[in-house]
Amino acid sequence: MPNPYFRFKQFVVYQDRCAMKVGTDGVLLGAWADVSSAHSILDIGTGTGLIALMVAQRSEAKVTAIEIDVEASLQAQENVDRSPWNNRIEVKNQSLQEFAQSARKYDHIISNPPYFNQSLKSPKEGRTMARHTDSLSYEELLKGVVSLLDEQGVFSVILPYSEKETFVALSERYGLYPFRIMKVLPTPTSTPKRFMAEFAFSSTSCEELEMVIESEGRHQYSADYKQLTEEFYMFM
Repeated sequence: MPNPYFRFKQFVVYQDRCAMKVGTDGVLLGAWADVSSAHSILDIGTGTGLIALMVAQRSEAKVTAIEIDVEASLQAQENVDRSPWNNRIEVKNQSLQEFAQSARKYDHIISNPPYFNQSLKSPKEGRTMARHTDSLSYEELLKGVVSLLDEQGVFSVILPYSEKETFVALSERYGLYPFRIMKVLPTPTSTPKRFMAEFAFSSTSCEELEMVIESEGRHQYSADYKQLTEEFYMFM
């Protein structure tokens, strides 16, 4: 039986009622996104609340976390309530499509969205909703971001590397341009499996870097990965 919680240095994430558990993707994005100057952050598809908690730890911003799944949103709220930042994080059980009708703008939007476009679906509805784009297509995600992002704001996302060209091209159609991209490789000899990117409404040159997670074997983490995540993992 999997552990019902994941303990970080400054908070604990219970995950037994969430379809998608704490994983490397969420930790990577929560640690990498530049939220240092953010005052208001929106986390789209918060799941357990992991990314909302991470960006609250790394900033002084007010954080709104939205989640379409009822059980996941309730567990995210419980995780927030137990955290040191419960006065700065608000959890809402809403879809992005519904929430986007709000007139409020955010100076940073962050998301680890569903991304399996054509893969076999899980028989569990919650896991399917969390993993597949049926409930939130890339186009719907970008429409929501464009309507909710401040004109000087930043949008951060993590997706499979195979989706990079498609997603960047679609983003540019919506007037969002990448200015910072990180390719993520499981090992030094692997092909990239994920990419993280930050977008803005202005078109500028884009910095592209890469990070290796495990440098010398299983659980032998690279210096870059350790440096990125050392504020969070208990034994990094």
